Amino acid sequence: MANAMQRKLKEWEVALRTSFGDDISTPKARRLALWHYHIFDHAFLRTPWTNFDTVAPGVYRSNQPTAGRFARYRSLGLKSILNLRGPSKYSPYLFEEEACAQNGYELVNAKIYARKPARADEILHLLDVFERIEKPFLMHCKSGADRAGFAAALWLLEQEGAPLEVAQKQLAARYAHLSWTKTGIVDHILKLYGQDRGTGSLTFRAWVETKYDPKYAAESFAATPLWKR
Repeated sequence: MANAMQRKLKEWEVALRTSFGDDISTPKARRLALWHYHIFDHAFLRTPWTNFDTVAPGVYRSNQPTAGRFARYRSLGLKSILNLRGPSKYSPYLFEEEACAQNGYELVNAKIYARKPARADEILHLLDVFERIEKPFLMHCKSGADRAGFAAALWLLEQEGAPLEVAQKQLAARYAHLSWTKTGIVDHILKLYGQDRGTGSLTFRAWVETKYDPKYAAESFAATPLWKR
């Protein structure tokens, strides 16, 4: 009964969340979208809490910025915003598109995930974006903890030539990342890379192209005891 009630509540929440918030073209629609943004995307928490940090010179990470923060970040000389959540028809993305246009930022999308392994082509797309995105840029997900941490680690590995143990520090509790939860899948992917690379010179990109198996990553992570994650 408890599981059935939980499913019903989840279905009700999804139905409500997807029933509005997909239009900012009129004052009324904009007001509704703002409610949607603050309630369902928890934007009200991201005014005082930014989870902002510098990854490397000209490369920054944070949670989803509010309109005010997008404007304030002009002081960094930003050229681009890398959205790790991917495009959407709902309020977070609509307000982000608007803010980027207003502030002269190029908005680039590279969707990855926090609770399941991304496909190889999705990770390779992110690495390709790294090759062409104009700096300075800010990368963000929703909370700035998991997807942003994983992407920041990959930037350090692929673009800065950082050691794996240095890159892994981008996935840390100080960013509200908890490796023992489902979001620990991103740590696990880096661990699998480290195991396959050993003491060799296999790059992360080459590993994804030749050895990475998201199904195995998911299964081996699920089989890992909590205290070993």
